[in-house]
Amino acid sequence: MQVTLKPVFLDRFRAALCRLGCADDRLLCAVSGGPDSLALLLLAQQILPGKLVAATVDHQLRSESADEAQVVAKICHDLGVPHIILTPEAKIAGNLQSSARAARYALLERAADAQNCQHIGTAHHADDQLETLLMRLARGSGVDGLSGIRARNGRVVRPLLEFTKAELIEICSSVGIQSVNDPSNANIDFDRVAMRRWLASTQHPFPANRALRSASALADASDALVWMTDNLAAQRIRQENDVIICNASDLPSELKRRLLIRCLRAMDANLAPRGEAIDRLLTDLENVRTAMIGNIKCIGGADWEFFKAPPRRG
Repeated sequence: MQVTLKPVFLDRFRAALCRLGCADDRLLCAVSGGPDSLALLLLAQQILPGKLVAATVDHQLRSESADEAQVVAKICHDLGVPHIILTPEAKIAGNLQSSARAARYALLERAADAQNCQHIGTAHHADDQLETLLMRLARGSGVDGLSGIRARNGRVVRPLLEFTKAELIEICSSVGIQSVNDPSNANIDFDRVAMRRWLASTQHPFPANRALRSASALADASDALVWMTDNLAAQRIRQENDVIICNASDLPSELKRRLLIRCLRAMDANLAPRGEAIDRLLTDLENVRTAMIGNIKCIGGADWEFFKAPPRRG
């Protein structure tokens, strides 16, 4: 298949790869068959010849998914891109979106290792970023949540975050490739689909490029807070036998909150309390009260103390 894409799209994609530090490395490209991931495939095929492997995850949640994976395989064959189909070992259950996401990334990680790919590329774009920002704003998220979709998360890179959905559709149309239609993208029971439909049906004042700037600024602020918390934790958190002690006095509330979360996770790495629970616990500690969260006993005062509470009898 002969592919000719606009030079401006290729230049922007190449620049994004350079910013992400993966312009010279092998890339495993996650391709579902939708227009977003097919555009990613087309751009990567032009910029990373010989360094690209495509992977389609068949979650086996719909009867059509196996055929859709074969459609992607045919497109990759015509483009001269190696392609693999990945399927989960166990049936996906529970919260379908979160369980499918966890299974998908686990499969992609293993496939990247097997294919000697340093990075995994996904097709998240500027409109996805806007949807994420508004969804998290609606949930009352803090700085970390409002930083949105990160351009890089470990070995996962997202070089399309500065491309709009319309541009990705244009890329596919210019080559004459027909994308796969996933009916779950029209299911308004999913929060993202509901937000996407609302954005499409109203004259809202939220341009995707401005949301991208806000998310990027908040991501920088989040990184700065993490760096500051690392330094403060080294100075103010210590462990004596089975007790973790923290001196968070004279700090802004956000830094106290982050040190509190550090202490709790040091006691129990699997503990993931919601924001409201952390806020209540912080109030208790600042008012020199004792509280429980999970199986951790927390004592307030000048120094906070955390230790595992003995199991209750009966």
